[in-house]
Amino acid sequence: MDREITFLNAATAEQRLENLRTLLAEEKEKPIVLPQYSNNHIHTTFSFSPYSPTAAVWAARRAGLSTAGIMDHDSIGGASEFRKAAALAGIGSTCGVEMRISWKETPFADRRINNPDQRGVAYMTFHSIRERYFGQTAEFLKPYRERRNARNIRMLENIREKTGIALDFERDVLPLSEYRNGGSVTERHLLFALAKKVIPDGTEEEQYRLLGQYKAGLIHEVYIEPTDELMTLSEAIAFAKEVDAILCYPYLGDVTDSPTGDKKAAKFEDDYLDELIAYLPTVGIPAVTYMPSRNTEAQLRRLMNLCETHHLKQISGEDINSPSQSFICKQLADPKYAHLVDAAWELVEREREG
Repeated sequence: MDREITFLNAATAEQRLENLRTLLAEEKEKPIVLPQYSNNHIHTTFSFSPYSPTAAVWAARRAGLSTAGIMDHDSIGGASEFRKAAALAGIGSTCGVEMRISWKETPFADRRINNPDQRGVAYMTFHSIRERYFGQTAEFLKPYRERRNARNIRMLENIREKTGIALDFERDVLPLSEYRNGGSVTERHLLFALAKKVIPDGTEEEQYRLLGQYKAGLIHEVYIEPTDELMTLSEAIAFAKEVDAILCYPYLGDVTDSPTGDKKAAKFEDDYLDELIAYLPTVGIPAVTYMPSRNTEAQLRRLMNLCETHHLKQISGEDINSPSQSFICKQLADPKYAHLVDAAWELVEREREG
């Protein structure tokens, strides 16, 4: 990891922001801004990522983004720092949360939706949470993180049984997270702790590569399906209204030859996509989010047509959670995806209004 990112991954938010001020003051040449790109789905150390909220802003700006969005699992804890860092760096910011949501009360209860690990459960995103709702959101999410940790601890026992390596949640896992500051602990933290135990003298990049191998294989052997840490879809819709967030369904799409190379061939929503997209506005879900780099042109054309037919907002963002990923989605340079960049700026302006 380069010197600037390490500098911006200091122990406290205050120090990280001060370090950002130092880097900006020392900067001899500003990065070239690439207005054809945006990214609303950047994970930070408040879920799992090599980037603190401040480091994420710096990396996004360095890549040429003029707007960036934080999107952590079960946590809004890094959003205030992210907004402050973006203001210092002179780029637009949006803040959101990603969660697993139970769809058991819906017609899709027994289907594989967009979650490779569990039927009847979908990843969903709460976009554009304004600063005045950060405290309320944090309090709402706290019990979900606590329940998730109970499951995390049980999965550590599965890892011990499968690998023979014992990991202590307090000693080996929590220090890799921002849990004590309102962050979440994810399955990736468990696997990263294992990678660090297996190659303690390896570089962080080597440990991340091993984590990727565990994510592709081992996780399926030790995974425990979440139950009580899941809110229902109706609860998610109600919560989005309470904090005036834009609740989005993230499209995954069937995976054949994965464009990003990180997913096995599998069937997801495509066989029933017309039914699924038509269902969203009937229950109060106003938007769909997707990553153009993860799908074929035919999949994206079909999805965009369905969104237009059912008057759904379209939001995009590249899922950033490892040092090898680019903050730039090259597909956004194609004029047919220009509406996704416009949508990102609409979120920025919405949050600026308070």
